[in-house]
Amino acid sequence: MYTNSMVSVIIIDDHPVVLEGFTSLLRHVEGISIEGCFTHAAEGLAHLAKHPVDILLLDINLPDSNGIELCGQIRKLYPATRIIIISNHNERGMITRLLQEGAAGYLLKNASSAELSQCIRDALAGKLVLSQDVQTILARLPDREPAEGVPVLTRREKEILRMIAAGNTTAGIAAQLFLSPFTVETHRRNLMQKFGVGNAPALIRMATELRLI
Repeated sequence: MYTNSMVSVIIIDDHPVVLEGFTSLLRHVEGISIEGCFTHAAEGLAHLAKHPVDILLLDINLPDSNGIELCGQIRKLYPATRIIIISNHNERGMITRLLQEGAAGYLLKNASSAELSQCIRDALAGKLVLSQDVQTILARLPDREPAEGVPVLTRREKEILRMIAAGNTTAGIAAQLFLSPFTVETHRRNLMQKFGVGNAPALIRMATELRLI
């Protein structure tokens, strides 16, 4: 049994090495208890249904869920659980969208143990927590603001988006661009995250409506 000052935490990230890394960072931090680590959203949700926790450290690239939708879903189901996004995505639009969905904070995966543990405590206290890198990103206005609701895409993402819209498979795109299928799938998942959709048809429809293809 934990004391009232013990902060319960679970982590959802599809990379086992990341789970091990964050567990190692927090294992010996006084007052923080890692209750579980999961690589799929469904596993994390199943745990929350039986064992609500104080803090959820959430990656937005998951094999079975759209991270943006998942964040909103968890906020509705478990409003007492504070969600801190842990991601490599450093796009301003992505950060602001997750915060709009109710995330209590956003950290890049290069956050230190001290920064991570402090952010957990601040989030539990009801504060909005942003790593120093994320604060810098949000403070720096782009040269030209994109139209409201239009995701900012990299050159490669635009290229792959057009190829998906043309009906190319992951294997076909990989062969044409001399990339690995894994890399193409990563770009595909990133695109769906940015557009807030869960499948290729919805991605194409949204991109068409925004006149990006």
